[in-house]
Amino acid sequence: MSDAIADVLNWLESREDIQSLRAAVCDLNGIMRGKRIPVEQARKALEGKLRMPYSLIGLDIWGEDIEGNAQVFSTGDADGLCQWTGRGILPVNWTAHPTALLPLWLADENGAPYLGDPRRALARVLDRYAALGLTPVTATELEFYLVDPTSQRPVGPVSPITGRRLDSDAALSIDEIDDFEAFIHDVYEACRMQGIPVDTAIAENGVGQFEINLNHVPDALRAADDAVLFKRTVKGIARKHGFAACFMAKPYGERAGNGFHVHFSVIDRDGRNIFDDGSDQGADTMRHAVGGLLAAMAESTLVFAPHFNSYRRLRPRSYAPTAVAWGYENRMVAIRIPGGPAAARRIEHRVSGADANPYLVLAAILGAALVGIEKELSPGEPTGGEGQGLTLAKLPPDWASAIASFESGPLVAEIFPATLRQSFVACKRQELNTFALNVSDFEIETYLESV
Repeated sequence: MSDAIADVLNWLESREDIQSLRAAVCDLNGIMRGKRIPVEQARKALEGKLRMPYSLIGLDIWGEDIEGNAQVFSTGDADGLCQWTGRGILPVNWTAHPTALLPLWLADENGAPYLGDPRRALARVLDRYAALGLTPVTATELEFYLVDPTSQRPVGPVSPITGRRLDSDAALSIDEIDDFEAFIHDVYEACRMQGIPVDTAIAENGVGQFEINLNHVPDALRAADDAVLFKRTVKGIARKHGFAACFMAKPYGERAGNGFHVHFSVIDRDGRNIFDDGSDQGADTMRHAVGGLLAAMAESTLVFAPHFNSYRRLRPRSYAPTAVAWGYENRMVAIRIPGGPAAARRIEHRVSGADANPYLVLAAILGAALVGIEKELSPGEPTGGEGQGLTLAKLPPDWASAIASFESGPLVAEIFPATLRQSFVACKRQELNTFALNVSDFEIETYLESV
């Protein structure tokens, strides 16, 4: 038995209040799926003896099997092995009784990584960096809304201090941070217990919207783990305080969307930031990485905007990009190079919504950057403002176009294994078809007797 497993089992022995665990994998939509197991089965899960079906990874957003999925029908919905990711025990204190999460990822019967697992996709990209003696250093920024869980449609929460419902934007309002201090404090405490490196918190542009940043870590797998766990933690703590936390890309048509911005640099074996050449412009290697990000952006938009609602966020003049462009200190474009000390030179990727799967997002970003570095791709000239007067390539304008672009993209094929690409496309096509069959109330009101 490894020391890591022994540490987890010893910790569980010290927590007599914990009687059950959650053993779970992360699916393609970023949803944790798995089992409630008695604490006595912890060793079984930690030693990779728990089994769950491969198809669990590819369920649609409603938890339905994908029609025609080979993992279901041609294999008899076979089980795979669930291996512990090695992330320590993750205490959960917002449920009715204390519990803990054991994060798992799927493997084939022979113990080889199951390549349909999104966490495995990111690991494959990082293996390519490691082979070159390189390590991405990654940080994430996640935005979310607190909403009233009793309402059919999203509305602002009631302030725990004033008793009044929030109904206006409050960007960087310290008063709003103070009003929701009890909730934010509990989020930070839960993150501390789980080893999630939370940094600053701000009130964002929307009604009841907040952003909490996670610190840079030299382990992109851990950074993606942190983002997945953070979303789950925020949702749990919100319910504990009588709110619902919403990471939809665009819950309000007329207000700011929820973004998932990724900052990264790359260090070599000596710990040197290869994006830094001492100048304000950054090294050629950094520009090559940007070139790769731009070249793969249209193909990988489905990763950054994976849902029907995602495309409501990608609109002009919304601080969310619509064009394949980059710039220095420019928040209007897809790829921003922040200012600051040259030693901290980094890239900020601003396309993804908070509704995306962090493992797939980091795999797409870091994979495209590596393609750019290896092929020495040029990003072209940086863009100022929104690029008025310039002819810029555009992101796919809708979900169907993004699905088609991802399916046929040659650079995406270099980044993601075929099993995952096929499952992801099948999942998104099924979801798209389901939305197409549902006629909204607004459509009925508009057209019923007028046409």
